[in-house]
Order: sequence, then structure tokens, then C-alpha cells
Amino acid sequence: MNFQIFGNEKAPTLLLIPGLGVSYEIFLPLIRLTEDTFRIIVAEVDGFTLGKHTRFTSVDDQAAQVIDYVKTNYNGHIACAYGLSLGGKILSRILERNEIVIDHAILDAAPLLPLPNWLINPLRYYQAANVWTCYHWTGFWKFVFHSHYFDVLLDECRKTWPWGGKQAVLDGYKSVYTSRLESICGADIHFWYGTKEAFAAKPQVKHLLTIYPNAHVQIFPGMNHGQLLVDHPEEVAKRIIIITKGEII
Repeated sequence: MNFQIFGNEKAPTLLLIPGLGVSYEIFLPLIRLTEDTFRIIVAEVDGFTLGKHTRFTSVDDQAAQVIDYVKTNYNGHIACAYGLSLGGKILSRILERNEIVIDHAILDAAPLLPLPNWLINPLRYYQAANVWTCYHWTGFWKFVFHSHYFDVLLDECRKTWPWGGKQAVLDGYKSVYTSRLESICGADIHFWYGTKEAFAAKPQVKHLLTIYPNAHVQIFPGMNHGQLLVDHPEEVAKRIIIITKGEII
């Protein structure tokens, strides 16, 4: 795992962890909006790095690498952490292990529960094919998802595929959907999702609230998976700053 560093060296730390199939560069608009406020640490998840062939290992291993990096370089303390999808899953595992202090954590549509065993392999292979071929269907998918949102995701798929390929997608989905969040530790935990992904997100929220009743759940009307970050980075930046200051949104 690689880490990219941005922002104000003397400011509070902000950890960003991207989702499956996308690179750290999906955060660049958000970074530009927050680099004066934070010292930003962006994880490059194995299998989805740029310019270097890597292989995804497991959610647990990715979490362990982040924990080791934060212990070594930031005295085991992060002011705020934001994880998108797979990144949220990794962040949830970091919180579960409770080896570093994260003052504020945002799980954006994080998959916290396993899927039924019979569904895992079909979904893995479907998603691997989808990541490789979806840009051939831009006309249809632009209509469904709206152009800017999907164009960004397509660009990210194109960038990461040469360095991790099909195997990274297969291994990533298997690790994500065969593990269950058993406990979670933190002073301030938030879960975000959009109404267009509610079918998948609601069970995750229900599970989170059973193990952490004080979690703050925020639902964004009209948003799909990852769309708030892609289409409205200024809104994500504003909310991260407010949350880190301990203010109520």
C-alpha cells in the first residue's frame, strides 16, 4: 500500500481511503477543497494503485497497513477519516481493531455485512466483467447515472485496471462480502448513503446501529453509490470540516 500526502503539514490529519476499482485520484477535487484545512493522507489500496503492479490481499491486511502507517508517522492518531465503499469497509475494520485513535469517522456506503455464499462468486465475476467492459456502454449508462458521475467512474476504472486487473476486483469483492463487522470503536462515527442505493445500504445501517447505537446516519436524496463525492465534493468537504470541528450538521 502506498500513501499520498497533501495539505497543511501543521493542520489536523484527514485520512481518505478510496473504494474498489478506483484510484486515490478520485479524491483530488476533495483534496483541493480541504488542503488548507487538513494534513491529508490518502491510501492507495493494493490492487488499485497507479504505475505499480499490486495485488489486493484482504480487507484486514489493508486495515493493518493503514494502522501501521498511522502509528509510525502520526503517533497513532487521526483527526478525521473518510472511507468510500471498500474504503469504508477498511475503515470499519480499523475502528474494530481499535489500535489507533480516530476522532471522527465517516463510512460512506460501507458494506459491513457478508452476502449469501451462493451469490458471492456470481457477483465477483459480474463485477470484474463490468469494470472492464462498462465503458463500451457509455450511452446507456450515462442516461441511467448522469454523465459526469459515470464519466469519472469510467476514467478511474481505466486508470486502475492495468495495475491490478481482473484479479484485484475478484479478490476485493471476495474479501468485502465474506466478512462481517462484529464490533466498532470510536468517539464519533457517521454512516452516509444515497437514496438510490438504499436497498443495499439499509441493512448495513441496521447492523451498525445494533453494535453502535450512537452512529450518525445521513441520507442524501437522489444520490447513488459514490455520487455525492464525485458530483458534490464541495458538500463532502463542508461536512468533513463541520464534523471535525464537532459541530452539528
